[in-house]
Amino acid sequence: MTEEYQINDPALGPITIRRSPRLKHYKLIVKQGRIMANLPAMGSEKELLRFIEANRQKLLSAIQRSPAPAIWDERTQLSCTTFRMRIIRHQQPHFQLSLREGELLISCPWETRFEEEQTQQHLRQLLKAALRHEAKRCLPIRLTALARQHGFHYNGVTIKDTSSRWGSCSNRKHINLSLLLMTLPWHLIDYVLLHELCHTVELNHSDRFWALMDRVTNGKALQLRQELKGRNALIN
Repeated sequence: MTEEYQINDPALGPITIRRSPRLKHYKLIVKQGRIMANLPAMGSEKELLRFIEANRQKLLSAIQRSPAPAIWDERTQLSCTTFRMRIIRHQQPHFQLSLREGELLISCPWETRFEEEQTQQHLRQLLKAALRHEAKRCLPIRLTALARQHGFHYNGVTIKDTSSRWGSCSNRKHINLSLLLMTLPWHLIDYVLLHELCHTVELNHSDRFWALMDRVTNGKALQLRQELKGRNALIN
């Protein structure tokens, strides 16, 4: 049975300790400014704390490289591909979501505590719901148009909630697209779609693949690739 609890360090912040029978080694993971410490079933918290202390400087550096996400509240305004997001408070007891005329309005109960992690997770899930709606509405149509324009053939498309990659293509020519694409400008969305369509012809990243990418992007494949590398999704 997995057990989780939290301790607080003045410099490192909250540390979530996870003990599980399946864990065999002490391990420290830093994600979005937070530390997860794996504690083996036969290990001790005392030894884990020594392990944390021995790696303190590495942890501090990792936290700086992977900061905690910004807190969303009424001051937050995010621009996505097809809408702008705005957060307000209202007198109703429940969260409400409205997407119309290019604006996503998230209405929160008046007593909402935006600093709480549960609230932040809920707001991000609401945004993801809107992004999924827009991705299903826009991306398949866009993919079909690009395929017809450049003579590609694929066997289906699925919208997924993935943050590790923007898209993928199987050897059966089925394309998966991340709903987070709807946080990008259209020219980078098109780059990703064309990238996956090229994989229906060339499954690897060979010279032939990049030659094909250059042909369908008017010689801008490398430029667009570098621009995409500099972009992070608005949410994780």
